[in-house]
Amino acid sequence: MLHPGSAIWPPEWADVAPPRAVLGRRALLTGAAAGLVLAASRAGADMGADIRDSPLSTDMTPTSFNDITTYNNFYEFGTGKSDPARHAGAMTTTPWSITVDGLVEAPRDWSLEELTEGIPLEERIYRFRCVEAWSRVVPWVGFPLASLIERLRPLPEARYVAFETLVRPEEMRGQRTRILDWPYREGLRMDEAMHPLTILATGLYRQPLPNQNGAPIRLVVPWKYGFKSIKSITRIRFTEEEPATTWNMMAPEEYGFYANVNPEVAHPRWSQANERVVGGGLFAARVPTRMFNGYADQVAHLYDGMDLTRQF
Repeated sequence: MLHPGSAIWPPEWADVAPPRAVLGRRALLTGAAAGLVLAASRAGADMGADIRDSPLSTDMTPTSFNDITTYNNFYEFGTGKSDPARHAGAMTTTPWSITVDGLVEAPRDWSLEELTEGIPLEERIYRFRCVEAWSRVVPWVGFPLASLIERLRPLPEARYVAFETLVRPEEMRGQRTRILDWPYREGLRMDEAMHPLTILATGLYRQPLPNQNGAPIRLVVPWKYGFKSIKSITRIRFTEEEPATTWNMMAPEEYGFYANVNPEVAHPRWSQANERVVGGGLFAARVPTRMFNGYADQVAHLYDGMDLTRQF
């Protein structure tokens, strides 16, 4: 059975990203990267004029658009890192609706446009750490999940928020297999969901989010391993009990519900003490992994009193 990391650790040469120039946060894009930007821009207008910079962004240089959009996990399109870029174009993202249900004042289906209407967009440049021990820096465009939760008005007894990814096997070729139990599911405790760092992303490099990166809307939780940041969301559900999540159901001894980045807790099959930076080239040195992916000052208090070696 396939799990995150099983196909790339230790990494085969084919799994290691080739050397590419790292682009600045608003650098001109050339070659393949420019082609991907053009494709994204055809799906929607340039977002740049309406986006605010965020003080919550890291000052690190973003990974190139090409590396971000061609090296991904999105098992709905296959298990290879290049599969999402090759096959995600088949996914239709307009129109898009999201079911909101569970412990909420008014359960209903929303169009993406009405769900997000009037919520200001920000650029959030975040570190991203995969459970497979690779990392990058991503200039997302999005808005705090808290803004949407306040609009949806969950009931007081709601302690968790759960998410599901689109299921459409005719467009998502990976769903024609039983690699995972579809739909992909994730969830957060309510205080995690309401934290200012937690966002819903609708763009990348100030362009509409490419399909392979989770279009048209995805979760981004920068202090957790990347599999928590569920893509292509079609359901948001508020619950009193901890929701079932895909990788925790598949292999609970390897993938916990919290999935906080913790260099002191090794995956059963590899260390999490350091990481390979995507785009750094074949011989780039690995760098130390930071607790909570470098966001400890902002989020460590959420876990006061918890044993993070057991509640991982």
